[in-house]
Amino acid sequence: MFNESAELYDTIYSSFKNYRQEAAQIAGLLGAINPSYRTVLDVGCGTGEHARLLANLHGFTVDGLDLNPTFLRIAREKHPFGRFYEGDMTTFHLPTRYDVILCLFSSIGYVKTLDRVEQALRCFRNHLQRGGVVLVEPWFPPGKLQAGHHSERTGEGEGVRVRRVGITELDGPLSRLRFEYTIESADGIRNATEVHELGLFTIDEMMAAFAAAGLKAEHQPTGFAGRGLYIARIAG
Repeated sequence: MFNESAELYDTIYSSFKNYRQEAAQIAGLLGAINPSYRTVLDVGCGTGEHARLLANLHGFTVDGLDLNPTFLRIAREKHPFGRFYEGDMTTFHLPTRYDVILCLFSSIGYVKTLDRVEQALRCFRNHLQRGGVVLVEPWFPPGKLQAGHHSERTGEGEGVRVRRVGITELDGPLSRLRFEYTIESADGIRNATEVHELGLFTIDEMMAAFAAAGLKAEHQPTGFAGRGLYIARIAG
C-alpha cells in the first residue's frame, strides 16, 4: 500500500495532519474513561507519531503494530522505548494485553471486507485487558465519497519536496485511491504511483462486527478528525 511513499509519509502528512492535537484529544478521552489506563497498543501505527507523542507528552506506555517494515523502522527510531511488531491486524498474536487498543486514521478500512473487520476486532479483543477500551477511527461509509474526486497534497522536508495527486474510484463496497507522486530531491525528479483500497462500511455493519467480535461499541459521529470514532469494551 505504501510501497512507494513510506519514507515520505511524514513529509506528506505533517503538512496537514495535527498529530499533537490528536494525541492530546486521545489522552483526554482516555483520561475521562479511566485515568488509570497506562498501556496502549497502536494497531496500524504507521511511522509511530501518535505513539511517540502519547508516550513523551502524556505518559503512556505505547507499543505498535504495522505491516510495513519501513514504517516500523521509522517508528522505532522515533520511539525507542516502544515495542513495534510487524503483523497483520487480522491475525496478530502478541505476548501482552493492553489497557487500550487504538486503530486510528482509518487504518481499519485497509482490511477491505466485513469478515476481515470482524477478524481484526477479535484480535483487538484478545489483546485487551479486562476493563480496557478499543478506539477505532473508521474510513468513510458508503455514500460519502464521490467517484472522480481529486485531491492534492504537497510537503517538504530534509531536502525533499513531494507532490501527491489523488483520484477516488468507487467499486461497490470498495473505494480505490490512485496516488501519483512527484518527488524532487538533490538526485533529481522521479515519479511514483500507488493504489490504496479501503472498504466502505455502514455504521450498522461496523456495530454488528463489534458485537460479533465480543465487543460492545458506541459510535461518535465526529471523532478526532471528522470521520467518526467507535469506542468499545469487552461485552458482558
